[in-house]
Amino acid sequence: MKPKKEKISITLDPELKEELHRMAEEEQRSLSQFINIALSEWVQNAKKNIRMKR
Repeated sequence: MKPKKEKISITLDPELKEELHRMAEEEQRSLSQFINIALSEWVQNAKKNIRMKR
């Protein structure tokens, strides 16, 4: 069973929120799902970049 996800509050620029919402709709995902996936991918890429710099 997947662990329960935690809720957080963030503040976004209106233009960014609208762009994220549009992109989420294109992928037929909720805004929350889309942001979760995008952040997970960003973190994985950032970790790779940090390892490469060492």
